[in-house]
Amino acid sequence: MKNFDYKNICSDLLTNLTGKQKEILVRRFGLRKSKKETLEIIGQDFGVCRERIRQIQTAGLDKANQRIKKYDKVFQSFFEYLKSFGGLKKEDVLLKDLGGCDNRNEVSFLLSLKEPFKKVNESNDFYPCWITNEKYFKSTKKSVNSLCNQLKKTKKLLPAKKLKSFLKGKALLSALEISKKIEQNEEGFYGLSVWPEINPRGIKDKAYLVFKKNKKPLHFREVTKLIDNSHVQTVHNELIKDPRFVLVGRGTYALSEWGYYSGQVKDVILNILKKSQKPLTKDELLKEVLKQRMVKENTVLLNLNNKSYFLKDTEGRYIIKEA
Repeated sequence: MKNFDYKNICSDLLTNLTGKQKEILVRRFGLRKSKKETLEIIGQDFGVCRERIRQIQTAGLDKANQRIKKYDKVFQSFFEYLKSFGGLKKEDVLLKDLGGCDNRNEVSFLLSLKEPFKKVNESNDFYPCWITNEKYFKSTKKSVNSLCNQLKKTKKLLPAKKLKSFLKGKALLSALEISKKIEQNEEGFYGLSVWPEINPRGIKDKAYLVFKKNKKPLHFREVTKLIDNSHVQTVHNELIKDPRFVLVGRGTYALSEWGYYSGQVKDVILNILKKSQKPLTKDELLKEVLKQRMVKENTVLLNLNNKSYFLKDTEGRYIIKEA
């Protein structure tokens, strides 16, 4: 970006304003100090309502706008910058790129003076941003929401190259940048911001990511080693409490999303029989239970002999005892 003396430009644009108009714009945009002030605060100082301050602000902006013609190069540089990102950019990033550390408020003020620049305020789904085309912005929001719905449906992370069907190039990056619901993790994959793969929260989410990465049951001590700065007992406690993890052997856990049933061996047998909806032989049950639990065959057989839960039919196959 070209270097412009934004502070002097702003001072020049304020030259023909009344004292009250100048003071209100300076305080509203923080032109002589870093902190911007609200309409309410300024209104209290002037002894008028916020709406009156808004009216004076609008009049001041209109008057400052009359002097901007000689600064066309500045506004053209703003337009080219936004154009390179598809016509929109997250506000804090834009102000930093254009104004650096010392002129962010001045850039914000200048953008407020001239079309087609428009600030879009923060919402529940999007961060504040600046745009040059309202129609394109609406289309961008639609694309981001479509991507969000796909992520909710598939529940899978997406690499950047898979996002090109929604938007392309820098426009895609800018669109995702303003979204509160979609973020990129350290490995470059995109997903919903609430997913632990994107924003892990605490030990339990870090443990979850360890399982997802290793794709197999792990002992809690092994999980602890794979999580930095963690205590064995803390990790074990989190695995016990969180329904995402299922105890499948002595101290060994797996993810419930892999199809593991929670509970004791008898509960696993009950689930298998309910799911099959037909009697199963001893060998069939052994095969299925040993997929679920790291136990000895005798442990399974002892549970099958529990007549409070299981019975044999006339062909020697196991069924659930009716209550």
